[in-house]
Amino acid sequence: MVDKSVMRARDFWTALVLIAISLFFLYQTSLIPFFQANAAGVQGRWYNSAALVPFGIFSGLLVLALVLLSIAILEGGARQAFSSIGIGFSGSECRRLLCVSAILVAYIVGLVPRVDFILCSALVITALIWGFRAGDHTAMVTATLIVAVAGAYALLMHLPRSEWTKPHDDDGVTLAAFLVLTVIMFVRSRALGKIDRVTRLTPLIAVLVPIVLVIAMAFGFRQNVPNRQGMVFSKIEYHYYVTLKPLWSGR
Repeated sequence: MVDKSVMRARDFWTALVLIAISLFFLYQTSLIPFFQANAAGVQGRWYNSAALVPFGIFSGLLVLALVLLSIAILEGGARQAFSSIGIGFSGSECRRLLCVSAILVAYIVGLVPRVDFILCSALVITALIWGFRAGDHTAMVTATLIVAVAGAYALLMHLPRSEWTKPHDDDGVTLAAFLVLTVIMFVRSRALGKIDRVTRLTPLIAVLVPIVLVIAMAFGFRQNVPNRQGMVFSKIEYHYYVTLKPLWSGR
């Protein structure tokens, strides 16, 4: 069990990193014209601005980081932050950090620009939940390798920007990676006798979260969605405009 002072010291550093990230992206978002949007012929409406969603996301992240920072300071984390106790990373924690970093790099650099957003997000969510929840080193390494292979394939096979929005085999590779990771998760959990509620719900969460998010972005806030020609989202968009929208528009 990690000492509470160590946890609060790490919360202090984590909060500072999150604050820096939030401020950077809020600054970048501020460069997008907020009251000069143009969507479907409507100009000057704030709810059409591409800045709306990132502004909300990173404002929320900033608030959460400030809350975390205040808790860390009030509970003595700031006093320990610059001591060896506050740094205190062991070898296993460094490996966890490297694995998380590898997954995020594969997701942001390799998968998101080229692969269907729902598929790649489902893969990464599954990897993060199963690989890092129970402290299983084998699960962590396996999840990281599968995500890294899918990201590397998408990056290397379809590197040019002109290839990003075209339907490709990398969607199929990512779907296969998600299915393989899910099967491995259940097989290993059964072998360890640990098929609990979180394990059973992980595939459902991994699929539903990006679906809800992408539908809200595309059809609610009218924001751009990464890779609209992706294997899953293209079907959702087609049936939204061809099947569902005519029903409530009376056509």
